[in-house]
Amino acid sequence: MGQGIGTRKPGGLVSPPGALSSPIRNRTHGPNVRIVIKELIKAGRQFPICLALVLSAALAAGGCGAASGGDYGGRHPDYAKALAGSPAALAALHKQADQLLPAGSEALDKRIAALHGYPAVVNVWASWCGPCRFEFPTLQKGAAAYGKRVAFIGVNSQDSDDAAKTFLEEAPVPYPSYTDGDGGIADELGARGLPATAFYDRHGKLVFLEQKPYTHEAELRADIERYALGEGSGGEGG
Repeated sequence: MGQGIGTRKPGGLVSPPGALSSPIRNRTHGPNVRIVIKELIKAGRQFPICLALVLSAALAAGGCGAASGGDYGGRHPDYAKALAGSPAALAALHKQADQLLPAGSEALDKRIAALHGYPAVVNVWASWCGPCRFEFPTLQKGAAAYGKRVAFIGVNSQDSDDAAKTFLEEAPVPYPSYTDGDGGIADELGARGLPATAFYDRHGKLVFLEQKPYTHEAELRADIERYALGEGSGGEGG
């Protein structure tokens, strides 16, 4: 599934708990310490190494102010207003907002095949992944802007369900995430770390894999226009 597609050189990625050397790279905004601590306490018994690394990074960065994106505990778009009147195939995804669905690559493939001609953006994330958290506000805005034309789907990889659900309560998105406990979906996509975002065209073909976090909405918009919608970079969503 990850062969023969366009990719960008990884940057700002993290590895699963127990294998990462630094949980947060290339960031310009400190994490929401409250949610980091709350979720990692829940997942701490499962991910002891990740807990120690990410918690120390969160505390170190918590006193740093920032005026740019990455405030995943802040306000999110009015999804009901933005996505009203969505086509049935996309509205079905919106009705499953923030749900964690049983996964496996077969389940994801079937979902993409059932989109009936709509392109898809598939974001692979985890609650313990600092860069994943940082890019969530960008995904929230992108899903609100393009969710009536493009399917957004999450893949929650190598994570604790409890931690993932807690994070989604703080940073809701208008689409579900498939659970990927063993990282199999991420592997098949060709992801070499988290986050990773896969773009499928309207024929269900995987055409591009972004292997670094989206820190600016314009970057995500450009890739949606170019790879998912096939309309060239730039432009506005609707």
